[in-house]
Parts: sequence; structure tokens; C-alpha cells
Amino acid sequence: MANDYYSTLGVARDASGDEIKKAYRKLARELHPDVNPDPAVQEKFKEVTAAYEVLSDPEKRQMFDMGGDPMNQNGGFGGGGFDFGDFMGAFFGGGGQRGPRPRIRRGQDSLIRIEIDLQDAVEGVDREITVDTAVTCNTCEGAGTAAGTEPTTCQMCRGRGETQSVQKSFLGQVMTTRPCTACQGYGTVITNPCHECGSDGRVRTRRTISFKVPAGVETGTRIQLTGQGEVGLGGGPAGDLYVEIIERSHPLFHRRGNNLVCTVSIPMTAAALGCTIPLETFEGEIQIEIESGTQSGHVIKRRGEGVPHLRGHGRGDLLIQVEVTTPKKLDAKQEALLRELAKMRNEENPTGVAEPDDAGLFSRLRDAFGGR
Repeated sequence: MANDYYSTLGVARDASGDEIKKAYRKLARELHPDVNPDPAVQEKFKEVTAAYEVLSDPEKRQMFDMGGDPMNQNGGFGGGGFDFGDFMGAFFGGGGQRGPRPRIRRGQDSLIRIEIDLQDAVEGVDREITVDTAVTCNTCEGAGTAAGTEPTTCQMCRGRGETQSVQKSFLGQVMTTRPCTACQGYGTVITNPCHECGSDGRVRTRRTISFKVPAGVETGTRIQLTGQGEVGLGGGPAGDLYVEIIERSHPLFHRRGNNLVCTVSIPMTAAALGCTIPLETFEGEIQIEIESGTQSGHVIKRRGEGVPHLRGHGRGDLLIQVEVTTPKKLDAKQEALLRELAKMRNEENPTGVAEPDDAGLFSRLRDAFGGR
């Protein structure tokens, strides 16, 4: 180091600002040109003044303590030196946060998954969930300090939240900036932490949250509960809680988009003659009209009786697929009657008729779903 400003003023390296000022005033009175015009003394006066200029300025003093010389245009950081943080910022966009980071920060968002019944997805439901989460400490109200105390300025970085080091390289003297290890980059130190939260400003607790599951949700839908997530460090604002829906299967109905689909079975006589059958839905019992001659696989569409649209108006459809059942066992009288009917309809020796797929079950289901 070309100049030792502490030795020039005759003070220790840990001297306070008042001690530095007192030492300078004493030397200035002795060396001032008005008191002693000797050229050698005047040169000494310039050295003392330069030393005071560096050590009385916190930033220049810190630079000097790390090996730089703010008064040397060839070796100081402000002249021919090289700030690595500025170099990184120029090439990579910013070089990171400079200065102390805040103790108060927004909390993290959280995600929880819940299962609901299909009926709840169709109608909507009020739910409650119990979560273990971070809340603001009531003892210190988020400050993290014991009652009557405050954070103190970090002695290592003097409140800057970062420290700098100097190394020689092909670029010259390179200064790198890092978060202060003594205060973790905050610039202040909590010497008397809160006994409840240990300086974190928050504690963990279990709480119950009530919310509304709107009609029309489905598996994968996420409901955002603003401000119900984790409280941030230092009692900072809470993040959001997201509730992801998982829909349970139903024994009768299944879902395709906003349509509800079910299957009903009827005997072949009812399909031939027509009938009315009851069907229990989420909104109560309805009557399904089966026209005479209904074929197996036929789909009955009841418009607007499906699942409500989550973000819009209206509802999907209720699609009822009819399956015609054939008796497996007949007594003698039933068999005789059926044979008589077959004879009357010239169906004693059927040959069967092959149909293309577009006239079959797949096509009917596709048409019922609106071509989807």
C-alpha cells in the first residue's frame, strides 16, 4: 500500500470519526502554511489533508480498508481501478442487487390440493381447510427484535449490506462485491432478537380458512385465495394460497367437459313399445321418455342440464345413453310367444345387416357430444 492514512494521522485502524477529526485538527494547526511556510512542512500538510479526506468519508475509508486508494488515480477504484460488479452489470444486465436488502419481504405462495364430489363441482360448495403456515409474530409485530430494542448498524459493512475485495488481474485491479457475511446483506444486525420468533418476525401456527368452491370447477382448476399464503420475513405481506381441485369419480354420472353422461338399461320390450323411466339427478328425479323403437346405443340429450360454465353463462347438457337388454333365460311360454312374434315379422331366419361405423354407436355418441 503506497499510503497509510492511519499512520499519517497517527490513529488506530478502528478509530472513530471523532478521533480522526480530532487528530486532523491537531496536525493541521501545527502544519498549516500560515504557521510554518517550510515547503517540506507544506507537503506534509497535503498528506494529512488527503488522509483526512479519505478516512472521514465512510465509502472512501471502506475502499482504503479493502486495499484500494481513492486518492491514487492509477490504483484507486474511482480512477484506473476496475469494478467487477459494474463489469458484470454491463454485460449481463444489472450485476445483482446493490446496497442492503430489506428485512421485510413478501411471503411465498402456497399450494394445497383437495378432493370434491362431482355433485359439489356441479353445484358449488363452501369448504374449510386447515393449514400450517407462517403468521406475523404478535410479540414483536414482525420487527424481530426484543421489546424496546432496534437493529444496529453492521460494523463490518457499515450498513451497506455488502463487502468488497480487490484483486489484481489482467484488467487491472478488480473489485468484487458480495453480501456481507456478518449481517447477511441486511446492513443491520439484530443483537436482541425476539424470544418468540428468534428475529424472523413470524411464527408458524395452524389456522382454518373458509372459501367458496364455485360451480363448474374440474380436476386441475386452481382457486386463488389472495393473501392467505405464507407471511413474509419481517412481518411482510402474505403470499397467496392456491387450492387445486381433484374431482372424485361418481357411480352413475361421468363428465365430458361441461356435459354429464350416464347410461340407462331398459328391456327390449320397453324399447320396442316405448316407456317413461325415472332418473335421479343431482337436482332431483326427472322422467325420461323412451320412444317406441328405441335402439341400443341411442343418446337422449337434455339441453342445459349439465355442468355450469365456470367462467361464463349457461350449462352443458345431460346425455343419456340407452342400452337395450336381451333376456338370457326364457321359460317355455315366453319362448313360444317370441317365436310366434318372429314368425309374424318374418324374422325366423335373420341374416343380419352390416352397417358402416358412421351409423353405429360411435357416431351417435359423437353427434350427441356436438361433434367433439
